[in-house]
Order: sequence, then structure tokens, then C-alpha cells
Amino acid sequence: MDNEFKPALIIVDLQEDFCPPASLFMLAPFFRNGALAVAEGRSIAPIINDLLRLPFVKKIATKDFHPPDHVSFASNHPEPHNKPFTSFVTIPNPNNPNETHTSRLWPIHCVQGTPGAELIPELDTSLVDLVIEKGQDSRVEMYSAFEAPFRHPIVKEASSKLAQSLREAGVTDVFVVGLAMDYCVQSTAIDAVAEGFKTYVISEATKAVDPTEQGWKKTEKECDKAGVKFIALAGEELAKVRSMQDV
Repeated sequence: MDNEFKPALIIVDLQEDFCPPASLFMLAPFFRNGALAVAEGRSIAPIINDLLRLPFVKKIATKDFHPPDHVSFASNHPEPHNKPFTSFVTIPNPNNPNETHTSRLWPIHCVQGTPGAELIPELDTSLVDLVIEKGQDSRVEMYSAFEAPFRHPIVKEASSKLAQSLREAGVTDVFVVGLAMDYCVQSTAIDAVAEGFKTYVISEATKAVDPTEQGWKKTEKECDKAGVKFIALAGEELAKVRSMQDV
């Protein structure tokens, strides 16, 4: 076994507001469509639970955890440019107004202290080592579980300290799953590469806002360009993780 191989699992935003209603046959606390429900988003929980039973050296779940005045909420912007899904806003770096980021506006979602911000009950959180709450700085959008999308300089107030947690555990490789593949999973995976980790997205353990083949291939191409590899559950990369159980 490669002594330098120390994999981590990052479960991105498997929260109520990103999932369709729970089955009436399941013991969920409420049965409603999430504010930003990703089609079949809840269905990946059993796959992720199986992954959580593998010997990853670090198992981290992330949560969108927004204040009510968050910049991504369409309702926090003046008309007529405040339509969820179709309106966009240009956000300046709070520490450098010359650096900006254009982002889509969304319905209110994953507000701190609300049921929609909770991890879904189907996820076995007893197997999770750490839960990181991101997106708490109302001034910036934050799809990535690492940082806001600014680099000149990084917005330290918004940093999740995820990279630090991974480095403290000696992590070399990062496996990313969760929601949504074409937003927060993609951004998290790309930032993981930028932080120096070999990074993989497990195809069967994520769902996309745009589930079409064209949308999936577009995101996969962007990830590949950044150095992120899409892999299958039966692939050699996860076989290497499983083999750690035999050491």
C-alpha cells in the first residue's frame, strides 16, 4: 500500500433545501420540496453512506449556511433585476473593488437556523468527522467549500478553513460527492486542485442542476481542464481506498 496515499471524502451540501421531498415511507421530519431542489438529489444518500464506511482518513460534510441578508438571494436586490434563476449580480471583492465576480441570483435557501439548512436525515452523519458551514459572509457568493471566488486578495472572513483541516490530516487525495454537480461540487473540486490535492468527482454520487447530457459534459470538460477527474464507483481510484481496509 502506498504510504503517501491519504484520501479524504468531501460531501457537498446534501441539505434539505437542495433535495426533493423525502418519501412518505421514510422517517423524515418534514415533506416538502427544497427551495433549490436538485432532481433526484436525495437518491444519492445510500451511495454516499457506503462511501462513508470506507477508510478515508477524513470525512467532511459541508453546508450552505447563509444569513438572511445574503447577496445571492434575489429578494435582497432591487427590482427589476431580482428574479431568481434569471437575474445576475456583479459582486465586488470586499477587500478590492477592482476584482468582481458575476453570479446568478437564487431563491432564499439554506438560511441559518431553518430546516432547509439541515443535512438530510438519510445521510449517516455519525460517520462524518467534521461539518463545515460555508457561505456565512453575506457579502460574497461561495459555491466552493474552500473559499469565496476572489483571489486578490482572498476574503479571509469567508474562508471555511477546509484546506487547513485537510492538510492537518495529511490528506493527499480528495474525493468529492454531493450537490450540485454543476455548481458547488464543481467549484469545490476545482479549488481542491488549486490547493494541491489530487481530486476526483464520483459520478454516481452527485446530481446536477442541469441533468442533460450536454450540461453534464460541459461541467465535466471544465473540471477536466482544471485537473479534476470524474471517476466511477467501480474504478481503480476507489479500489485503492478500499484496499486500505486490508492493511
